Amino acid sequence: MPIDEASALAAEPRTGEITWTRKDVQLYHLGIGAGIPATDPDELRYTLESRLHVLPSFATVAGAGSPGVIGGLSMPGVDVDLARVLHGGQSLTIHRPLPANGRATATSRIAAVYDKGKAAVLVMRTDVADADGPLWTNDAQIFVRGEGGWGGDRGPSARLDPPTGEPTKVVERPTREDQALLYRLSGDWNPLHADPEFAELAGFERPILHGLCTYGMTLKAVVDTLLGGDVTRVRSYATRFAGVVYPGETLRIRMWRQGEQGAQGAQGVVRVTVGAVERGDAPVLADTIVELS
Repeated sequence: MPIDEASALAAEPRTGEITWTRKDVQLYHLGIGAGIPATDPDELRYTLESRLHVLPSFATVAGAGSPGVIGGLSMPGVDVDLARVLHGGQSLTIHRPLPANGRATATSRIAAVYDKGKAAVLVMRTDVADADGPLWTNDAQIFVRGEGGWGGDRGPSARLDPPTGEPTKVVERPTREDQALLYRLSGDWNPLHADPEFAELAGFERPILHGLCTYGMTLKAVVDTLLGGDVTRVRSYATRFAGVVYPGETLRIRMWRQGEQGAQGAQGVVRVTVGAVERGDAPVLADTIVELS
């Protein structure tokens, strides 16, 4: 069996040092569409080193590594065809604001293996800490088509009841035709996002945008629109990748703000849905929650 559940869960965690610089942060921000308009003060906080703020979703690429998906496929007990793999979901917990320059230790392991019948789901967990303590925890849900059916645990349902009522805010964010080519320079070299022949082999009409690029664009929209650009307010961010985005399409991002501002500082939740405008609002991100501190 390509996925050996017992071996994958029992494998020793992999630990390594990661480093990043302001240049890496700026490249990531450009890859998720920051810098338009180039002289806008709200955009300069993502692009100009003298006033740089780090969007928390940078954690998914810090150290120029893949977002847990490629790493998960090289773990003991996992031997699958990359063309059958999709990034099913992502959750991120921020323990402290991310520094613009950093050196940290990343510890990764397969935290769970689920049998979904016609597919398997691997949860690749990465804990990152520096000399001052924990920085963030990343969970990447790796969806492997055709690898289920061994009678294992189906795992929890990721589906949430949809938000109700009118959104607090709706914004549209265009993607560029070359967006995937720029975003992949932050470390995710999967040819699905650049090579038309590989994309066709995987069942797509052309290369698709990285799910984590959409993930970053969406968080930036929430921070800019509802949080006044304060990246330090994000405590956690989770989503399910419900569909693909083709570079050049427009994202329609709907946000529902929940929770009240208390004496000890604002706390609450933002529910989000994302659709592709040109395909009739076809779902892209679902079950998306940003928790605020």
